Amino acid sequence: MSTGSKAHTLPDVTGDLLLLAVAVIWGSSYLAAKTLTVAGGVLVVLALRYLVSMAALLPLAVTRRPGRRELGVGVLLGCTQASVLVLETYGVSLTSATNAGVLISLTILLTALMQGGLPGRFLLAAGTATAGVALLVAGPGLRAGSAGDALILAAAVVRAAHVTLSGRLARPGYDTVTLTTVQTVVGAVVFGAAAGPALLPTAAGFGTAQWLGVLYLALGCSVFAFLVQLWAIRRTSAARASLLLGTEPVWAVLIGVGVGGEHLTGTAVAGIGLVLAGVYWGQRVERSSRARTAAALSTAASRDRSASAHGSTTLTPDHSASAHGSTTPTPDHSASAHGSTTPTPDHSASAHDSTTPTPNHSASAHDSTTPTPNHSASAHDSTTPTPNHSASAHGAVAPAPAQAPAQAVK
Repeated sequence: MSTGSKAHTLPDVTGDLLLLAVAVIWGSSYLAAKTLTVAGGVLVVLALRYLVSMAALLPLAVTRRPGRRELGVGVLLGCTQASVLVLETYGVSLTSATNAGVLISLTILLTALMQGGLPGRFLLAAGTATAGVALLVAGPGLRAGSAGDALILAAAVVRAAHVTLSGRLARPGYDTVTLTTVQTVVGAVVFGAAAGPALLPTAAGFGTAQWLGVLYLALGCSVFAFLVQLWAIRRTSAARASLLLGTEPVWAVLIGVGVGGEHLTGTAVAGIGLVLAGVYWGQRVERSSRARTAAALSTAASRDRSASAHGSTTLTPDHSASAHGSTTPTPDHSASAHGSTTPTPDHSASAHDSTTPTPNHSASAHDSTTPTPNHSASAHDSTTPTPNHSASAHGAVAPAPAQAPAQAVK
């Protein structure tokens, strides 16, 4: 296995184990919740659960002040979480455990549909797990639809929305502890107000066993569970978290067998097998899909960075000439660059028109004196250069070199 594969797998394993621990805790909470609701009522128990949770989390988040947007996300998630608990609690009281278990397990499928982007194989895996839950809680069979079923179905929809929103709205810069604390504050305010005047007298009448139950629901089912759920969703996906949390009925049955002395039926065993098979299959599909998506995003980002780097530092061949236009003349313009100082061979004669006679006109330079063919007369002319000397070099005043022999004759 490659290093990159390990980097993706190890966080997944940690998150999966923690989510399974949450499912175990939630599955084991039924007995405690049932006992407490009988003693104090649904709203009082929920209010105490959230008040204790808030008291446990506030010291952890007091040093960090969330921004307005982060606070808004926490409030929204707090409202959806509180709604799930209210709908589930009242729904279970109005329908059978079988109907409730099957309907709430639809959260697995609904979350996958809300998240989107998952292959069809994941939906098949989620459907397998849901069918397993149906077998697991079958018992006497499904009953006719009721108001309780509608509440449980609404709870499944809201729970799926809550999990999906947790993954989409919780930005990387947001703090998990802060968001969870805000959720518990919202629940404490809502259920504290709903419980009303009955809250304090009922809480005062609780004994040690009831308060231990409240602490278990608050610290285990709320603080630990909410923190782990949000943390895991932000590092994997909402669909994966929902799939693992969907094993809650399995743990509830197994705990009932171990603690309550219940007996497993063949149908229940088959249901457990389907749940576990669906969860395992769905995990593999989701991990593979997420890895492909991450690889595609990484490749696209690398291409964008490469294109940006080349675009800002490299001139194209068509513009290279303009970069040197002001300092490097082209060969075709070299003559014009020297036009004022270096005449071309074709124009050299014109540069001497008024001062330099050609060899054929040397006689005109001596007016009344005609030199012999070997130019002896030029020895007595003080103003005329010999044909062998350029006028532009000596002007009209340079004496000919032959003057020295002529003066010696004199």
